[in-house]
Amino acid sequence: MLISGSGSNMVALAQSMTGDHPARPCVVIANNPDAKGLERAAAMGIPTACVDHRPFAGDRAAFEAALQQTLADHSPDILCLAGFMRILTEGFVTPWAGRMLNIHPSLLPKYKGLNTHARAIEAGDPEAGCTVHEVTAALDDGPILGQARVAIEPGDTPDTLAARILPMEHQLYPTVLRRYAAGNRSPVMLNG
Repeated sequence: MLISGSGSNMVALAQSMTGDHPARPCVVIANNPDAKGLERAAAMGIPTACVDHRPFAGDRAAFEAALQQTLADHSPDILCLAGFMRILTEGFVTPWAGRMLNIHPSLLPKYKGLNTHARAIEAGDPEAGCTVHEVTAALDDGPILGQARVAIEPGDTPDTLAARILPMEHQLYPTVLRRYAAGNRSPVMLNG
């Protein structure tokens, strides 16, 4: 799993991978050495690593090569992006085609990129949510594997909306991963 921050989605994924789940966490890698998710993963007994992107400023290919090498050291079958705040190039994504998932805080294809909750509120949308999708070289694109929808309420702010969507992320991503790891790519749709 790749993270950049607190790792709340990583924790939800890792906690779900027990019993008859077809996947197990093998490593959590952050691009930020201060990512709290590294501590959380270590406390769960999951190996951790950091490939800090800052020393690679201006050399994305070198950063991605270091990231690929760190992943190769752990041999994951599926790569889950869980709050990984780096855009990955086609050169990184292509070897993982059909084996890399991401969760995005909008109902894709709407609101790719950042500030998704504010954009949904500003547009007057009746609902927002999150999407789990296969990662492709195009930003926040790829086959949709699941979505969770939450009504936008009068007076919502980006923060209040995000607070209602986050528990749905923690439910949706593990559900999709379990199905995906078992070979089922049919979309999961949840309502909050």
